[in-house]
Amino acid sequence: MERNEACLTNTCSFAGVKPIMVDLPYPPIRVRRENPAYANLLGMDYCGPVSELSAITQYINNENRVSREKCAMAKTLLGIGIAEMMHLQKLGELICLLGGKVDFIARPYNGRPRMWTPEYLTIPEHVVKMLQADIAAEKDAISQYQMHIKMIDDDCVNAVLRRIIQDEEYHVMLLRALEREV
Repeated sequence: MERNEACLTNTCSFAGVKPIMVDLPYPPIRVRRENPAYANLLGMDYCGPVSELSAITQYINNENRVSREKCAMAKTLLGIGIAEMMHLQKLGELICLLGGKVDFIARPYNGRPRMWTPEYLTIPEHVVKMLQADIAAEKDAISQYQMHIKMIDDDCVNAVLRRIIQDEEYHVMLLRALEREV
């Protein structure tokens, strides 16, 4: 039996959404030598409380929640999330080259290993608070990358981290613009 009732739909089309990142190439993904300690540092960037995995999950969640009313904003959030996926992939390659494991367990240098959890996410209801949480997460990621650059004595790894920071700084700028529009 066919129903003639209207169905709710989301008319926001995500066709053609591309990663939102600085228009500069990434350095080659390579390392000077295996170093499990460096791999563990990058593991924090990969899946720790402040990480690319957390960013991806938070952006996808936010995009889903705003797409019916704020399609342009949703597309921007998705584009940023796709860029974070690329960062995750590059970090995973570096971790493997350094002799580490890509298993969603962060191995902090001064704490016990912990598997990634959605408890790391900040998911406020109001759009402005959502954008503010995203901005804070990007700034925390930049700070963590800068700290890891100081701790890693491998110019190849650090070149990739510096390039990722450029994208994160661009994301902060875009998120602030979205915040002003709300």
